[in-house]
Amino acid sequence: MSVGHYENFPVGSLLLPRRLRAAVHVIYRFARYADDLADEGDATAAERLAALQALRDELGRIGAGETPQTALMAALASVIAKHALALDPFYDLLSAFEQDVVKTRYENFAEVMDYCRRSANPVGRLMLSLYGETDARSLAMSDGICSALQLINFLQDVGVDWRKGRVYLPQEDLARFRVGEAQIAAGDAGGLWTPMMLKQIERARKLLHAGAPLGKKLHGRIGLELRLIILGGDRILQKLHHSGGNVFTARPVLGTRDWVGMLWRALWAR
Repeated sequence: MSVGHYENFPVGSLLLPRRLRAAVHVIYRFARYADDLADEGDATAAERLAALQALRDELGRIGAGETPQTALMAALASVIAKHALALDPFYDLLSAFEQDVVKTRYENFAEVMDYCRRSANPVGRLMLSLYGETDARSLAMSDGICSALQLINFLQDVGVDWRKGRVYLPQEDLARFRVGEAQIAAGDAGGLWTPMMLKQIERARKLLHAGAPLGKKLHGRIGLELRLIILGGDRILQKLHHSGGNVFTARPVLGTRDWVGMLWRALWAR
């Protein structure tokens, strides 16, 4: 379902048509590099924002028809020109990464979804654009899938994000279920942790299933790739549900048996 650092991005899959693999790799490198600027290392917040602004400036040069100053952005400019990609998704990604530097708590689910709109949905929209699928219905279903995958990643990584100083679980839900952040810090899945997490799991499941028909709508390799991604997300949700949302003892991941079953279902889906 996910690859490396920038989760929910189907990069490098053998299912991708050869003609698009280079473009997908370049877009992935941009997303991963920008994400790392916001997350990795010991840079100050000001330094992180300055580095992300430099990428914004490079996008501005691409939009103005000028030559970017870095090899990565020059390669991205070539991909954008070759496939007539819009710049908005790239700006949205940078907006989300910048937000990660300055915003560490989310008051309600609407705020979380606004973040997903910029951190995850652009990836799906870029993939659809590469495949020439840009109708409104496909875009809406793609948004649902990508937002769901981002939520699933948040649920998997509650502890990881806490150690980075971030909490993506809505603050109003934590308060409603009387779950304090000290409980997250302690890795404590007691009290009302399970019903709180089950609520988040159900939200992600509804979004994922709402977008799932896109996997059958798209034909060929892209359809198979997408069905695998959807099945992977659904399987992680099943594991989260089975554990009562206890991600502290074991982060739910996909094993060999999961992949075999998912591939079988994806191949025979109608």
